[in-house]
Amino acid sequence: MTVDDGRVTITAIAREAGVSVPTVSRVLNGRMDVSPATRQRVEELLRLHGYRRRGARSRTTAALIDLVFNDLDSPWAVEILRGVEEVTHAAGVGTVVSAIHRRSDSVRQWLQNLRARASDGVILVTSALDSRFSAELRSMSVPVVVVDPAGGASADVPTIGATNWAGGLAATEHLIKLGHRRIGFIAGPRQLLCSRARLDGYRAALEAAGVSLDEELVRPGDFYHQSGFDSGAALLDLPDRPTAIFASSDQMAFGVYEAVRRRRLRVPEDVSVIGFDDLPEAQWSSPPLTSVRQPLSEMGMVAARTVLRLAAGEAVESPRVELATHLVVRDSVAAHH
Repeated sequence: MTVDDGRVTITAIAREAGVSVPTVSRVLNGRMDVSPATRQRVEELLRLHGYRRRGARSRTTAALIDLVFNDLDSPWAVEILRGVEEVTHAAGVGTVVSAIHRRSDSVRQWLQNLRARASDGVILVTSALDSRFSAELRSMSVPVVVVDPAGGASADVPTIGATNWAGGLAATEHLIKLGHRRIGFIAGPRQLLCSRARLDGYRAALEAAGVSLDEELVRPGDFYHQSGFDSGAALLDLPDRPTAIFASSDQMAFGVYEAVRRRRLRVPEDVSVIGFDDLPEAQWSSPPLTSVRQPLSEMGMVAARTVLRLAAGEAVESPRVELATHLVVRDSVAAHH
C-alpha cells in the first residue's frame, strides 16, 4: 500500500480503516467532527504505517513544544516559563504558551490546535490529567511532562515538583526556634498536592515541637493576593491573634502585609510573616520577605529537558523529580518573647 517513493498514501489508509479519504484528512488536520473510535482507528493505522505529512520534520529532535498553564496571571508562571524557554531556545525549539482556564471548551480548543500544529511534546503546569484529556494526548503519541501535578499523575507521565513538605517544615521550625507558638497558616488550593504537602510540613513541625495544632489558625487560600489579605485579616482579628503567619505563597504573604498595615500593625514587630516561592519581588517588599525558595525556573528547565528527551525517543532516568527548597531569611520575621 505504498507509492513509488515508499510513502503510504491517505487513500490506502482510508481503505484499510474502512472510511472515506476526507475522514482521514479530517483526522490529520485535527478536526473534532470525527467519532473517537474512528479517530483512534485511523491514528493507529497512520502510526503503524509510519505515515508522515509532506514536509513534516524528522522526529529525532523536537521542533515545537507546548507549555500549558491553567492561568498566566502569576509571577511564578513567568519563572517556570523562563526556565523552559532557556532550554528550548538553546535547543532551537519553539515554545507555544497557552492558558486553558479549567474550562472544557478551552481544553477542547487547545487539543484541536495541538493536533493541527503537530507539537512534539507538552508540559502541563499544575494541571490534573483527567482520563479523557490523557486519552486524547496518548492517541496523538505526544510525550507529556507535568510540573507540580494537581493530583496523582498516571504512572507513565513524568512529574517535576519541589520538596514542598520539607519547605513547610523548615519555615515552621524557624518560627518555633524564634519562640513563636501561635503560628497562623494560610493554605493553597486543596486539590493541589503541593498545597497539601506544605500544610503537612507545618503540622509536622508543630507536632515535633510539642505545640498543639489550633485549627482556628489554619485558613484557606488560593495562592493569590486577595485570599492572603482575607485570611490574614481573619487571623489578625482573632481575640488571641497569632504572633506569626506562614502564608504558603509569596503573593498571599503580600496580602497579609496589607492586612497588617490596615490595622496599623507592623511586620515583624507585631507579627512575623513567612512566604513560599521566593519570587523576585520578595527581596524588594517592605520589609524584605522571608520565604521558602522554590526553584521555579530550574523546575521549568528540568521539565523542558525531560520532554525533549522523550520526544527524541530517549528514556527518562526518573519519572518523579523533586527539586530542593530552602528557607531564605530576610527581615519579615523577629523573635517572640
